[in-house]
Amino acid sequence: MKLFKSLLLGSAAGLTVVAGAHAADLPIKKAAPVEYVRVCSTHGAGFFYIPGTDTCLRVSGRARFQATYLQAYSRAGDLTGYQGLGRLNLDARTATGYGTLRAFVRFDLAYGTGPFLASGTQRLAGTGFPGQGVDTFGRSITTVNVDKAFIQFAGFTAGRAASFFDFYAHDLEFVASSLGSDISSTNLLAYTATFGNGFSATLSVEDPLLRKTPIFGSGTAGGNFVNYQVFTAGAGNFAPVLGTNAFGQPVIADYDVVQRQRMPDFVGALRYDAAWGSAQVSAAVHELNTGNASQVRSFGGFSTVGGVAPRPTTEYGWAVQGGLKINLPFIAAGDLLYLQGSYGEGALRYTGYNSWLGGYTASASLATGTTLATSLVDAVVNPVNGKLDLSTSWTVSAAYLHYWAPEWRSSVFGSYGEVAYGKASRANLGLVNQLGGFNTSTLPSPFAAGYGFSSVLRDTNQVVAGASIIWSPVRDLDIGLEGNYARLALQSGRVIDQNKAPGLGGANVAGVVNGVPVTAAGVALPTTSATDTFQIRMRVQRDF
Repeated sequence: MKLFKSLLLGSAAGLTVVAGAHAADLPIKKAAPVEYVRVCSTHGAGFFYIPGTDTCLRVSGRARFQATYLQAYSRAGDLTGYQGLGRLNLDARTATGYGTLRAFVRFDLAYGTGPFLASGTQRLAGTGFPGQGVDTFGRSITTVNVDKAFIQFAGFTAGRAASFFDFYAHDLEFVASSLGSDISSTNLLAYTATFGNGFSATLSVEDPLLRKTPIFGSGTAGGNFVNYQVFTAGAGNFAPVLGTNAFGQPVIADYDVVQRQRMPDFVGALRYDAAWGSAQVSAAVHELNTGNASQVRSFGGFSTVGGVAPRPTTEYGWAVQGGLKINLPFIAAGDLLYLQGSYGEGALRYTGYNSWLGGYTASASLATGTTLATSLVDAVVNPVNGKLDLSTSWTVSAAYLHYWAPEWRSSVFGSYGEVAYGKASRANLGLVNQLGGFNTSTLPSPFAAGYGFSSVLRDTNQVVAGASIIWSPVRDLDIGLEGNYARLALQSGRVIDQNKAPGLGGANVAGVVNGVPVTAAGVALPTTSATDTFQIRMRVQRDF
């Protein structure tokens, strides 16, 4: 038995030796080396090398909750609104022999309800998608926006970026409220030359669409798809004067006044940056156009005889702006002051007169049910001479940020602006409405009693001001409260006070007695020259 055990143990040992010898002859597969993420200090904090490349990447973002209360003058409007927002930033940079090659992308995703946090401007700009329910349509919006997507290399910037015309970008406000130019982003191709000592100059070719507003005709104020230009019909006789057709009736042309993209906007800027702050002067040129007439007809409904209506001549709006940023560390660390002013013709979205009210619409009011609305158009087609009559506007604004303590800060801001329209164009549009018997416009004839009490194409002014208090208990966490006040007023004259006389507009005025509009029954109507509103907002925001 002992001999048998010895033989078994000896055989096992021999097999082990043989197996070990064969295993030693097999090739050994080595594990691939692990490349760990390395910190990239070349371009600042937060960057790391993308493994296997010489490109540095920084990933950052934001989460925000925001709520607002807006004063309203009608039960038809929401008083409160809420928004949840998520933001993702990707910043990729590579050092090259021509300087830094940079690509930056920012995505904003948000869901909002109620006033201002689900704005009509977002829908009209194509970044907001409203809920379709009976109770939610127009009152709840999912916003999907590629806010930034640009490349920078050797002085060139190409892609979706902030306009080089803008300076103060409402950074000290919860929501862009003060009057002044600030579209979050546009598509552009620009070149910036640096001259040393902080001086630079930029020439930018920019997408004009987000800077366009409707051209006003005698269609409905919100639509503006047609305009009526009076002209003399007949072979070779297109003089833009009040004329008649073969039946002795005035002739009109129905115009498509939706602006098309034919030329880009041209923007130039001179900038200076130093330890004390920054200064910038910028200018922009903006094309205004209309389409051809969709049809030519007479007031009486008969077809005109011969002739093609002339198209209004293309005009060019323009704007100039100056801005100043001053760092004030001698008051408190982080304190700064912005000052800005702009003036333009045919360029409301460059002067920012419609910043509070919202763009891409022919008219707007401060809040639901307010008495007074203001026109917000770049130009009016004068129906008598067929020319585009450009609006003029200007704004001034100031904003100040103060740190009470490292974790407590406040901002205060204020702005004022005015817009004016051609008196002759307004009167001529009212006259055409009277002669044609149109019911599509709220602008009556200048010979009618209600003409002086219509808010259409009236010269107006705005005041927008506000203040905030923000607590940051830990780094990159903000908990804040902000209050805003806005006032819209006529430069002269008065309008019917809809709050005190609901449903009665300029077309319902039968006469004027001692400067007061009256109904057909002789009842005096209340009037006003201004309206105002306020908002209160709160925010909880974490940046990372």
